[in-house]
Amino acid sequence: METKVQITDTLYSLPVENVQALASKNLNRIPSRYIRPEVEFDVVSIDESQQIPVIDMSKLDHDDEQKKLHQACKDWGFFQLINHGVADEVIEKMKTDTQEFFNLPLEEKMAYAKIPNYLEGYGQAFVLSEDQKLDWGDMIFLFGLPVSTRDPRFRPTNPPSFG
Repeated sequence: METKVQITDTLYSLPVENVQALASKNLNRIPSRYIRPEVEFDVVSIDESQQIPVIDMSKLDHDDEQKKLHQACKDWGFFQLINHGVADEVIEKMKTDTQEFFNLPLEEKMAYAKIPNYLEGYGQAFVLSEDQKLDWGDMIFLFGLPVSTRDPRFRPTNPPSFG
């Protein structure tokens, strides 16, 4: 018998209006929560020698690769993972299913909308305060593993292979 893993109370997100619905309102100005004046004038690097870090999962038992991973997380906040063992067909199917989900009409996607005090679902995640600046994009956040953390309310059934 599988034990249900309890997700702590610190994992929550305040509800915010869906970005696609907001965009459909044809507003005359961008809502202030989406404007980030502190980054408006940042210099954009066009140094093409900077490349996204690539981490080789098959070498993570070596100190050098662990250091690369640490540096990628510290300096970039993300990285490309290679030699992870996931078949290309699985990755492509995941990308296709995700694109199909986001191409659905808003009403269908809203069947999987986030609800207060849950991270999983369609919308925006990690909204922790009423004055927090927001990203101009919706997402679907789902727990993958352990299976006991998944909530079926938030797992799309369209496309049928998404689940």
